[in-house]
Amino acid sequence: MIHKKEDPKQIWKKIWPVLNKRYKRTATFLDYCTPFELLIAVILSAQTTDNGVNKVTPKLWEKYPKPEDLMRAPISDISKIIRTIGYYNAKAQYIKETARQIIERYNGIVPNNEKELQTLPGVGRKTAVAVISNAFNKNIGIPVDTHVIRFVGRFGLSQSKNPDRIEQELLKIIPKQNWRRAGYAIKEYGRKEGRARGYKKEEDPIFRIFNVKK
Repeated sequence: MIHKKEDPKQIWKKIWPVLNKRYKRTATFLDYCTPFELLIAVILSAQTTDNGVNKVTPKLWEKYPKPEDLMRAPISDISKIIRTIGYYNAKAQYIKETARQIIERYNGIVPNNEKELQTLPGVGRKTAVAVISNAFNKNIGIPVDTHVIRFVGRFGLSQSKNPDRIEQELLKIIPKQNWRRAGYAIKEYGRKEGRARGYKKEEDPIFRIFNVKK
């Protein structure tokens, strides 16, 4: 059983061997070829599935392959290409403005540090961590999405619903060398056994560790 007062570090020590063995993902589920493509894809992925983003980005890069192309693109054209994903009108403005700032402020090069990335439209901590981890291979944190939020609540690793607070709590209980692997293992678990719809605890390999009855 998982007890509410059980130390999250001890819970994680039980969970990690299963996650590490069963879920092998070590990189983002988003398709990209360059840091700029990844940055735009992560911005688009907010409150949208990665699969949904992967369906629209090839069309986006075909028409606007470089930051300067996207910067000059009409908002209406961008919106039309990405219209199948959530909040596409707002995201069209975000990525157009982000492209402009990448050109004008950073000479067309995506910055590789968190503070600069978070000055760009539509970029928060999760986006910055995802870009830096994947595009620049820097281990600075764990991107907290809906899969991670659901996971930590389900297994008593955090009582918070705030992504920033959840990340800080996870960074305290997970060894730094495992941050990247853990983040994507949790996400892969979420996409397979841990999803919200159709979830069956009897088929959950993590729940079986604790023999939880809920």
